[in-house]
Amino acid sequence: MKKAFLSLLTLLFPLLNFAQENTDDLGLDQKIDEAFQPVSDFFTNVIFFEIAGTPFVLVLLVGSAAFFTLYFGFPNIRYFGKAINTVRGKYDEIEGHGLGDEAAAVDGDIRQTIRDESKDGEVSHFQALATAVSGTVGNGNIAGVALAIALGGPGATFWMIVCGLLGMSTKFVECTLGVQYRDVDENGVVYGGPMYYISKGLKERGFKTFGKIAAIFFAIFCIGGSFGGGNAAQSNQATIVLKELFNWESTAAGAIVGVVLAILVGIIIIGGIKRIASVTEKVVPFMAVLYICCCLYIILSNFSFIDDAISLIVTEAFNPTAIGVGSFIGVLLVGFQRAAFSNEAGAGSASIAHSAVKTKYSASEGLVALLEPFIDTVVICTMTALVIIIFNFGGFFEYGGDGTGSVFIEGIPYEGAGITSIAFAEYIPYSKVFLTIAVVLFAVSTMISWSYYGLQSWKFLFGRGKSADLVYKLLFLTFVVIGAAASMNSIWAFSDAMIFAMVFPNMVGLYFLFPVVKKQLRRYLDAIKVAR
Repeated sequence: MKKAFLSLLTLLFPLLNFAQENTDDLGLDQKIDEAFQPVSDFFTNVIFFEIAGTPFVLVLLVGSAAFFTLYFGFPNIRYFGKAINTVRGKYDEIEGHGLGDEAAAVDGDIRQTIRDESKDGEVSHFQALATAVSGTVGNGNIAGVALAIALGGPGATFWMIVCGLLGMSTKFVECTLGVQYRDVDENGVVYGGPMYYISKGLKERGFKTFGKIAAIFFAIFCIGGSFGGGNAAQSNQATIVLKELFNWESTAAGAIVGVVLAILVGIIIIGGIKRIASVTEKVVPFMAVLYICCCLYIILSNFSFIDDAISLIVTEAFNPTAIGVGSFIGVLLVGFQRAAFSNEAGAGSASIAHSAVKTKYSASEGLVALLEPFIDTVVICTMTALVIIIFNFGGFFEYGGDGTGSVFIEGIPYEGAGITSIAFAEYIPYSKVFLTIAVVLFAVSTMISWSYYGLQSWKFLFGRGKSADLVYKLLFLTFVVIGAAASMNSIWAFSDAMIFAMVFPNMVGLYFLFPVVKKQLRRYLDAIKVAR
């Protein structure tokens, strides 16, 4: 660990010196943008190719989520209570020991003769959920929602909620598969995620080569996603709010903030999934509850505006007036895109964290996972949206802005988390300090979760040795600095492209293997019935 930390400092101090040498260079962020813009543009054009004016990846995501919702009989509604009970530990008794001979037949296995799979795994249901939620509940909920409303108006909120509800079913499927096909080595270390269920699952069905290729593509895209949306976009938004809070105007400030964040994140991620889980299970619930309480305070303080805000959300969803959107399809796409980026249902990333759970019923973790889009999109994103919409009843900015996600409030441009920040400041004294802390902590929690996702994909490609581990972590921390020093536009474009690129190979696995999920769901539900 000491060696890894020294390597981190060796890598980051030259970047800090570079930032200091460029204190008077007002084009530092532009230079970074220029370096990454060609890559960002290329991937954006490839991933978001359109059919009849609609990005195919969004059609795939939403269509698949709707299919899984119907096929499994609305699991997002029917099993919501069981999901909560599983997290609470109500069914833990069926995880750790047999239930007697009367429960002998479960999928043809004699319970006392099968291997005790409950010993597999490294974290609890709650820790797995907290880790995965920390990867989704982040600046997508603060900056992403603001971006959606700035671009698409209040109506984007409606489609974010719809996408979140449907995404619950997709999360259930992919996280069940993540546990079902995971690898557990002789030391009890778990390796799981789409890379494994794509390669193993398709091999079972006679498509070994195809499965291997799809798994490799997923791993590559996941590494890119960990550098982009799970890292650079997070440090970028954390830097924006810190610079606004302290009125830092130097272009070097971003790089300096990035170095500090990189050191903090590096200390945590060097400890692996158990340390990551121990941090996220404390930070995420605390910040999520505190953030929700602040949102509720603002919403309830403006109780008379709630019905107007809801009415505007529904009306604008079907008859948008925001500049630059101007159509039903336009606002729908903005809402779906931001919701998909926020909750990552269909991208497969969360299944990597959930695969590390201690369980012998893969569907148990699938049910736990369906809570993520609900917490992330249906609850937190909606509250953020209501705060911004209620704030803008004062006519502070024009929906649609300049068409890039920036809006002008009293002649000053605001974007992303900056819009949410000024909305909070209107109602809560010193909220700017609170929101800055929230954004930074959400950013850090998201980064440490995504470092695990990317590392698992890296190990799938390059092996599980310590040197491969160290190389990835150093690269990851470098992107923390790059994201902090760059502008928002190029970072979010690259982040979107990488996250959505993961959808294509992941969906290959889901469509081949969803019957396995149905079988495992029945196995878990039968075990619960026997235990009663």
